[in-house]
Amino acid sequence: MFVDSDKRMSLADAAALVHDGDVVALGGGLSARLPMALVRELVRQGRRDLHVVGSAHSIDVDMLIGAGAVSVCEESYVGFEQDLGLAPAYRRAAEEGTIRVKESCCVTILTQLRAASMGVPFLPVRGIKGTDVPRLHSEYAEMTCPFTGDVLVVVPPLRPDVALLHAPMGDARGNLVMEQPYVLDEHFAQASRSVIATVDRLVDTDDVAGFGVTIPGHFVRAIVEVPFGAHPASSYPGYAYDRRHMDTYVKAARTPEGMGGYLQEWVLSGDESEYRVRVGEESLDRLTSWTESDDAWKELFA
Repeated sequence: MFVDSDKRMSLADAAALVHDGDVVALGGGLSARLPMALVRELVRQGRRDLHVVGSAHSIDVDMLIGAGAVSVCEESYVGFEQDLGLAPAYRRAAEEGTIRVKESCCVTILTQLRAASMGVPFLPVRGIKGTDVPRLHSEYAEMTCPFTGDVLVVVPPLRPDVALLHAPMGDARGNLVMEQPYVLDEHFAQASRSVIATVDRLVDTDDVAGFGVTIPGHFVRAIVEVPFGAHPASSYPGYAYDRRHMDTYVKAARTPEGMGGYLQEWVLSGDESEYRVRVGEESLDRLTSWTESDDAWKELFA
C-alpha cells in the first residue's frame, strides 16, 4: 500500500515504474477501458521481456507484442472480436515462437487473483479439468477433494508486479471511478504489488465520493490524467471505441513492416498530446457523441 496523499505523476514517470521482465496485468477488456496511453508510453521507453496477464484483450496486447515488448502472454483471448478478426501481431508471434503463449481462462485467472488477495497458497478450479490448458501451465497441480473425493485442478496465487488500469475519473489520491463491467480491474488492484492508473479526468475527492469509489486510492501508487487515455478503445460513458482507427491498426499490423510503420506514425513520433493531435479533434469529438441518439452510435460502426 502507498500512503502518499498526492499520487499524480507524468505519464513518462509512471510508465518508468514498469521494469523489463515484470509481470504486467492489463486492465479493461476487449476494446473497452484499455490502458492505451500507458501501453504507448511503454513502447516509447523500449520496455522488453514483459509477461502480460489479462482476461480478453485486443490492441493493447497486440501492440506490445508487435513492438517486441512481450516474452510471455497469459490471456484467455487476444483479438478484435467486434468485427475486425484476429490479432495479427499476436498470431504471428505465437506461430513463430517469439513469445511463450500461456493460454488461460478468465475464471482461472480470477481464482488466482483471489488466492493472492486471500493470502492462501492455492485455490481449486473445475472448469479447465479435461482440457489442455493445464499442459501450458507447469505451476498448476491436482488434488483430491477431502470432502467429495473429486480430483480438481489447483492453481497458485497470481501476484502481478504491476497492474495498469484506466478509469474515466479519479482524484489525486488515486481513488478511481469506473463503469460496469469492471472485468478483473478490482482484483488486479487487490492482488498486484503496484497499481498505475490513468484517468480521462482528475476531479476533487468529493466528486469521486459522490459517484462512488470503485478502487480506493490506497491500492494505487501513481495516477496520471490523460484525456482519451484509452483511445482507440472506449471509456464509457465518455467515448465509444474508434472502429476506424482500430481498422487502420489491424490492417497495418498484418505485416512486420506495417506494424513498424504504424508505431512510427502513431506512437514513436511524439507524446500523448501529439497523438491526440494526429487523431484529430473532430474524430475525438465524434466518439463522444454516441449518447446523442441511436443513429449517432450506430453511425460509429458504419
